[in-house]
Amino acid sequence: MKKITIFIVSSLIITGVFAQEQLTKRQQADKLFERYEYAKSLDLYLDIESSKKKYDLSLLEHIATCYREMGQYEQAEKWYADVVSDEKAPAIDNYYYAEILLRNKNFDAAKNIYKKYYEAIGNITDLPFKLATCDSAKMWIARPTDLVVKNEQSLNSSYSEWGLTYYGSNAFIFTSDRKTTLSKAEKYIYQWTGNSYFKLFETEGTKLKELPIDLKSSKLITGDYHVGPIALNASQDTAYITVTTVIQKKDILLDGKLSPQKQRLYTRRLQLIMATRKAGQWGNFKNFAYNNINKYSIGHAALSHNGRLMYFTSDMDGGYGKTDIWFCEKQADGTWGKPVNCGKGINTKEEEAFPTVNGDDVLYYSSKGLPGMGGYDIFFAKGSKTQWSKPEHLSYPINSTSDDFWYISKDGLTGYFSSDREDGEGNDDIYSFSYKTPKRKKIPNKNPEPDTIETVAPPKPYETGSIFVLSNIYYDLDKSNIRPDAAVELDKLAVILKEHPTMRIELSSHTDSRASDEYNMALSQRRAASAVAYLASKGIDKSRMIPKGYGETRLVNKCSNGVPCTEAEHQLNRRTEVKILSQ
Repeated sequence: MKKITIFIVSSLIITGVFAQEQLTKRQQADKLFERYEYAKSLDLYLDIESSKKKYDLSLLEHIATCYREMGQYEQAEKWYADVVSDEKAPAIDNYYYAEILLRNKNFDAAKNIYKKYYEAIGNITDLPFKLATCDSAKMWIARPTDLVVKNEQSLNSSYSEWGLTYYGSNAFIFTSDRKTTLSKAEKYIYQWTGNSYFKLFETEGTKLKELPIDLKSSKLITGDYHVGPIALNASQDTAYITVTTVIQKKDILLDGKLSPQKQRLYTRRLQLIMATRKAGQWGNFKNFAYNNINKYSIGHAALSHNGRLMYFTSDMDGGYGKTDIWFCEKQADGTWGKPVNCGKGINTKEEEAFPTVNGDDVLYYSSKGLPGMGGYDIFFAKGSKTQWSKPEHLSYPINSTSDDFWYISKDGLTGYFSSDREDGEGNDDIYSFSYKTPKRKKIPNKNPEPDTIETVAPPKPYETGSIFVLSNIYYDLDKSNIRPDAAVELDKLAVILKEHPTMRIELSSHTDSRASDEYNMALSQRRAASAVAYLASKGIDKSRMIPKGYGETRLVNKCSNGVPCTEAEHQLNRRTEVKILSQ
């Protein structure tokens, strides 16, 4: 998913033609490689490698890099394995190899290579984070959440599709680099990938068409730059479109030599274009007030439902990392106020991007700097502007060891996201998700053995004395508030209780082993009471529910006092169980 990185981070793309003088095949390949034209350079490198007469480490490195930059990770793993087997290979090759091993789910091998890399550079500060990422990814895959994730093959192709946006009652707009009638011309090919430039497509049922976006002089955006994604307001009559813009062109000498050989240096950054729709047609295109392509990029807009806040991604000065989530607030006169950073509660020293908003107060976005499974992972936080709850990981199978991003949902129970995971139709694909039909299984009324507890729905018919675990009712460390993901599951329990008006239950809450036994017992009681209070707010009589806190007396894994565990492992102990007392 390299295109996403260069989409938002200022980049240099070198284009041009070779001079009239003859270049060897290796020189041609290297020039293409320097221009980021990986698709073309790879073909030449492979041809050279197949007929080479002597070992060439740099050739192997270039082949591995091409595969990595083009998103062909299985091939990249093979070539990086050959590269790092050479003791003369630069240390950074071990880092790239470890990243690919993690992406390809070779967790133990990835940990070993990460250790080798950080020891080689003499800086192990970031090593624990990487090792925890490997462990967490392995654990989450073994314990998936109760979701069905489906590749939307009707939307996807052998190319990239991502950035799905609801459009009308039963249509979507998304971004793709699939071929069109304009893709045949060389100038419309993005030489990094060998595919077309990104454009917006509209789909309704089985109908698919390129969305006509007329931005200047009645000419469609179909040339040498990317278009998309698009963000729409609630009434879907105002759009904010991300486009790449060429801001600099100049000739540079090759290799610092005074020769007629020249290349053209282009610098591209992102900006937002606003548009309005009247009588079914988009028009009135304008630049967003805070575009400043000479200094930074702005892209990936997301609007709150009330239209008062717009979140976006930018690398402008004043951020915490490589790219951050920012916001603007609409003023009384209808203009947008100055950009404000969402704060270090959302942003990290790495990359945050692809914000979307559910309603007015739940932000979804992707991060490379928060503890996750590797690559971009999707997180959510409740709040607005600069005041946010702690970001929460959406877990597996929404998140994966690949890049996962651009999450949208109307009801929190079904929706879509994008990912470049290995089972896709193309490089990036659009996936749907929905909650599974609950399992029906009775758990004996006794303390579970470590690592054997299951997240299940209540058995049916409902049996007095049976105990079941509410799926995804987890709590933040030292907190008792009901998180948005927990509210979804409690809503399901409320439906069951309404369907069985005489049923009485015990809601028991459990903590992890951190803090004292006494403190955890009190905390678990507050959590149980919090769950009961939430159900009462949904119309369930409090007399039918008994809150009970068990503290850390019923751990579901090995994470007792003094045992080193990941945050995700501790979180499994912070759970809520339900016992049916009577019917």
